[in-house]
Amino acid sequence: MSTSSRPRLVAALAAVSLVAACSEGGGTGSGGGYPDRNITIVVPFSAGGPTDTVTRLIAEPMAKALGGQIVVKNVEGAGGTVAAGQVAQDKPDGYTVLMHHIGMSTAPALYKNLPYKPLEDFATIGLVTEVPMTVVARKDFPPATLADLTAYVKANAAKVTLANAGIGAASHLCGLLFQSATGVKLQEVPYQGTGPALTDLVGGQVDFMCDQTTNTSGQISAGKVKAYAVTTPERVESLPDVPTTTEATGGPRCGWAPATSRC
Repeated sequence: MSTSSRPRLVAALAAVSLVAACSEGGGTGSGGGYPDRNITIVVPFSAGGPTDTVTRLIAEPMAKALGGQIVVKNVEGAGGTVAAGQVAQDKPDGYTVLMHHIGMSTAPALYKNLPYKPLEDFATIGLVTEVPMTVVARKDFPPATLADLTAYVKANAAKVTLANAGIGAASHLCGLLFQSATGVKLQEVPYQGTGPALTDLVGGQVDFMCDQTTNTSGQISAGKVKAYAVTTPERVESLPDVPTTTEATGGPRCGWAPATSRC
């Protein structure tokens, strides 16, 4: 790992914030203005997942604002730590940035030998978006409500499968909190991203998961998965028929689910 005192960049955000951070990172030594070559945004999860979707949505307007080209690169593995490790070792010149989420902060507690130091090797540019979480299941899963789901997993913990987008991902954290709150240990099935996890959920290979509306809304609206609740205090505009956890349980918000996943 480089011993440079200049921190690397994590999370591509609003163009204004990115320009300021990259300008501080210095140029390429060519004497031209920034950028004078392609900027790479590294996404630590598979293509088609929520982090990838958000990144590709902002890449084009960012490129136009900067007057350069932006390349989105997916580097999967270990809940985002593989990608973060690669970016941490890259030259801190503003030409390689990392789009990450809450997994950046949970990684130290989940991985003993991280190839990077989150607070020392990266400088946060800013917040791109806050995305509500949803509790969803294969459409033929027996529980009808969130309360039913809680009762069902307590009675069938040994055989219920809980998918996630990889160890350290937001969906993994949400699943851990659910298990802790309900006092059960489920069969966790980690994937290389939300895309493949949701594909198997739709196909009935796994029972349920908790993940971001960025990736689940389309499947919910199409009736391909069963939605139990959103984790926000109020209903989500794109999913008006899906109750909040408060409504689904008849009491205060469950407390186990993060209200939003941040990138």
